[in-house]
Amino acid sequence: MSNATLPPLPSADRPDVAARLREALLAASFTADGLLELLGAPAYAALARSETVPALRATRGDTPLETLVRLFLLQQPVPHARVEDVLPVHACVESGWLTRAGGSDGDVVATVDVRPYGGSDGEDWFIVSDLGCAVGGAGGIGSRDERVVLGVGGASTTLAGITVRTPVASALDLGTGSGIQALHAAQHATRVTATDLNPRALHITALTLALSGVPAADLREGSLFEPVRDDETFDLIVSNPPFVISPGARLTYRDGGMGGDDLCRSLVQQAGERLNVGGFAQFLANWQHEEGEDWQDRIRSWVPRGCDAWIVQREVQDVTQYAELWLRDAGDHRGDPQEYQARYDAWLDEFEARKVKAVGFGWITLRRTASAEPVITVEEWPHPVEQPLGDTVRAHFDRVDYLREHDDAALLAGHFKLAPEVMQEQVGLPGAEDPEHVVLRQNRGMRRATKVDTVGAGFAGVCDGSLSAGRIVDAIAQLVGEDPVLLRDRTPAQIRLLVEQGFLEPA
Repeated sequence: MSNATLPPLPSADRPDVAARLREALLAASFTADGLLELLGAPAYAALARSETVPALRATRGDTPLETLVRLFLLQQPVPHARVEDVLPVHACVESGWLTRAGGSDGDVVATVDVRPYGGSDGEDWFIVSDLGCAVGGAGGIGSRDERVVLGVGGASTTLAGITVRTPVASALDLGTGSGIQALHAAQHATRVTATDLNPRALHITALTLALSGVPAADLREGSLFEPVRDDETFDLIVSNPPFVISPGARLTYRDGGMGGDDLCRSLVQQAGERLNVGGFAQFLANWQHEEGEDWQDRIRSWVPRGCDAWIVQREVQDVTQYAELWLRDAGDHRGDPQEYQARYDAWLDEFEARKVKAVGFGWITLRRTASAEPVITVEEWPHPVEQPLGDTVRAHFDRVDYLREHDDAALLAGHFKLAPEVMQEQVGLPGAEDPEHVVLRQNRGMRRATKVDTVGAGFAGVCDGSLSAGRIVDAIAQLVGEDPVLLRDRTPAQIRLLVEQGFLEPA
């Protein structure tokens, strides 16, 4: 498409105007909480689905907040006089945040979408994106322009939620988009570097940071690690990359442009050498399920040397579901039926040529380790979890360290306690003397459930940190009439599993 499809962006060199605009937005309660109170839950949820009619109905008044919602979220023209009571109109027009639609005293319209976003610690932030592209797929202006910059979608918030948030010296956001990951990283990283192939995305990231009152990041144009110097390493790397496996690279914001899942693979493989020891790299990714190949072996082969890894497959779609999802994301289903069919065919041709039967989606976390024996955990967990999970991710790798350093004898000498909010369920026929099986279930974090035998259930139930594991096993052996030596031989494997999955914690 021509350059005319996307309007000019506000100036990124006017922090004074961004500060005044931020002050005005906050004064009018143009915040995540303010929106929820004004619109109500149904209309607020509809906005997240890119449905605007309920919000239009809820903003027919003339309060400052209603004016801002119609202007920045719903992209409606608003009379100059109404806006002048709320915003520094002249400065916003001069710097490009607003434009006049009908002369000096006519309507005023926004040049970008500005959406309130609540930080993890209650901060009031604002995410800037192209008009009509604040949520989900690019449904607004320029939807078929490869330069369009989207706002906050489900993938963005998922990555933000799983990211480890310990204080670090340096963080790198690869493919920053509208800047949400850089925004989060700025809260706990002394130095934030953000890259993107799309210069428009870097400009919008600068606007997001300025309007959110966050210090500017080091913004660099280029694909993935290309803008990073050879001698640079980081304590945290995050990326919500263009992971969609597609025939070609039609949309920069989502299509990787490499064959199959090569972009995600190369991103993961290159991250190891960019991490400081103890540093984390966290990504969202798609990977292919190919005929005759175990997907776990495929993704395991991506992990760079010197890194522990935790890879969680959250969803699997067959190739038809996958193609339809991303054709709809681009709005192709609303266009010419023959063109839609041709694009659908091209997608299936690509998968058939590569012998791809399905596509997996999930999270990849790497941690650079000094250990000579890295631990790689690959699992499927499609069940509900409790976000944010950053602390859960960090605790997983803490447990990896513990288990790597403790053999079976050391486990039996160790002290453990049951993790908070773990419940026990007994499953069996009504009236039966003994349950068929016992399940331990977490109500926090990953919300795992695991079957245990009566020994495992009894062991977990008395773990309060006061007795060593060996003494507890000996007591259980006496109660159930088992040989304590044999029970000591087979119990460490169960202890190891319960620690690995977070049911037990070293005391």
